[in-house]
Amino acid sequence: MPRVQPVYRCQACGSQAHQFFGRCPSCGAWNTLVEELPTTRSLPSQRGQPSATTPRSQPMAAVEPMEAVRIGTGSSELDRVLGGGLVRGSLVLVGGDPGIGKSTLLLQTAHHMSRKVRVLYVGAEESAQQVRLRWSRLCGCRLETSDHGSTAAMGLRLQAETDLHLVLQELERLAPHVVVIDSIQALHNPDLSSAAGSVAQVRECAAALRQLAKTMDIATLLVGHVTKEGMLAGPKTLEHLVDAVLSFEGDRFASHRLLRSLKNRFGATFELGVFEMGDGGLTEVANPSQLFLSQGEPTSGTAAIVACEGTRPLVVELQALVGSSSYASPRRSATGIANNRLHQILAVLEKQLGLPLSRFDCYLAVAGGLEVAEPAADVGVAVAVVASYRDLLIPPGTLCIGELGLGGQLRPVARMEQRLQEGSRLGFQRALIPAGSEITPPATMTVVEAGTIRQALVAVLQNDLAAVDEKEISSRV
Repeated sequence: MPRVQPVYRCQACGSQAHQFFGRCPSCGAWNTLVEELPTTRSLPSQRGQPSATTPRSQPMAAVEPMEAVRIGTGSSELDRVLGGGLVRGSLVLVGGDPGIGKSTLLLQTAHHMSRKVRVLYVGAEESAQQVRLRWSRLCGCRLETSDHGSTAAMGLRLQAETDLHLVLQELERLAPHVVVIDSIQALHNPDLSSAAGSVAQVRECAAALRQLAKTMDIATLLVGHVTKEGMLAGPKTLEHLVDAVLSFEGDRFASHRLLRSLKNRFGATFELGVFEMGDGGLTEVANPSQLFLSQGEPTSGTAAIVACEGTRPLVVELQALVGSSSYASPRRSATGIANNRLHQILAVLEKQLGLPLSRFDCYLAVAGGLEVAEPAADVGVAVAVVASYRDLLIPPGTLCIGELGLGGQLRPVARMEQRLQEGSRLGFQRALIPAGSEITPPATMTVVEAGTIRQALVAVLQNDLAAVDEKEISSRV
């Protein structure tokens, strides 16, 4: 019998090597290679002739369609991110920083769903008493000494276990509609020699849960840890294995939390849900745009844009500060916008308008801590920078939407009508959009089209400087 040669697998990237290295040859991480014994699998030619019951291929049109039955989570924000609710038999991975509220979100969700379906909550990181205390505080349920629990949670079962085999046995016995695993890194398969949380353990535990979920149509929610770089811990194959990957984000200095879908086989990706953390847990935010708008008096260097996160438009305020530099190289800092995008917009403004911005410090921030990645914010960034540089006030109730090209031209963006409808709902009366946008604006909003950034700045400043002709306005900017 040939000797089984061990392999060494990286705990950071999942790649394998046939000998030990202090540094992973693939990702360059130090001290991450762990020895594993490979599993032996027979080749297809060694399995003999297929039996009569072996599934064979069939025409695509002959496959019977399956209705995607969804389970309501009791949270409209979570349902929006998932695409309408949990799909039976699907795997959803929820990741986020420590202490951001992942367990709080899923425990509240499990409590709400337990009123209609059977739910099993597997607490692999806490004892049963600790989970019970948190459940009582978050869900407003009083502690009871009876074995049956409260009527509101008759469908909610709790298992404090880290052994994968015992969890699978309970799933087969109970046959719940939904199972919550908190967390996948804490589960341990006794058949593997590696420690819990390693690449092999995470991969095998997730694969076993996936196979059982697909067989028994159990919607599975997995809590995943993140690394110090903010990436989901474990092998990258874990993200490919599940049906949806949700990222729970937030600032420890702010109360609101953002739930974003990075992958979703049954809905739109990059969908956004907004929550607020309070003493009683997470609550939904009915009007998220108010979180990203200032309520005080308008100041120079602020501009309002409409950013689309998935299918949701959000009105966001941009704040720019341009001042004299006391450094040899002027500083550039952007919060919520890519720094390279800010550099590109500053270069266009200097080239097309002749503004000496290369000699000034420039700081840009998105109010509320939201990350805006789409190019529809370009015009708003340019208007805010010029307004701060010239100490000009943008008229209140004005939206700036559009992409800025390198030649100073404005490009149309997608879903313009939906953006304008959101602005009109919040009371905005005027919108600056790129020329050529074929839309039907709301009745309560005046739309101004511009083809270049110079025309856009003239149009935005026209209300404040109505007595000055266009030529003078152009000279001022």
